[in-house]
Amino acid sequence: MSETYDPRRTAVLLVDPFNDFISEGGKLWPRVEAVAKEAGLLEHLRSVIASARAADVRVVFVPHRRWEPGDYESWDHPSPTQRSMMERPRFVRGTWGGDFHPDFQPQTGDIVAAEHWAQSGFANTDLDFQLKQHGISHVVLVGLLANTCIESTGRYAMEFGYHVTLVRDATAAFLSEMMHAAHELNGPTFAHAIVTTDQLVTAFDAARTRS
Repeated sequence: MSETYDPRRTAVLLVDPFNDFISEGGKLWPRVEAVAKEAGLLEHLRSVIASARAADVRVVFVPHRRWEPGDYESWDHPSPTQRSMMERPRFVRGTWGGDFHPDFQPQTGDIVAAEHWAQSGFANTDLDFQLKQHGISHVVLVGLLANTCIESTGRYAMEFGYHVTLVRDATAAFLSEMMHAAHELNGPTFAHAIVTTDQLVTAFDAARTRS
């Protein structure tokens, strides 16, 4: 991998690390479990976040809207996912499922962006403002789901002029076909780099050595 990362200008965007997604007993865990375990999702997320912190790469939490009663009900055009949220709420505010996984808790110096309502972490949030205020030019996307929030956030990041890295084994989706589409078909149309966790950790370790 030829990509290099300046810790002062790089951020890891950790998208939707909710218990409902990645914890045993979470409402959506049964749908992602097979793909997540095949990818080694949790192990790789731990490695990415630990190596980022060790290299002084900023960690940014990019959370989905935590559901509250009445959400989307009066909207003109709720998306299919939002209609599903009305019927089967998940990431419910104030519940265990709407909390971040215990291994992925914000620490001093991290950023927690405003919650996104649909798929992009940039749309109708302060994410772009926060990144620019901290001098970030390179974003590394990990979390859930590869073919929805990761892809949409990555496309927005590219449109806003960021260097975008996808980490193929630090994300998951409901089906292996969705992972294939996210990384083999769609990702190359907007991402500047598509890497493995091991490759990213090596790059972060090199950045730490240089700094």
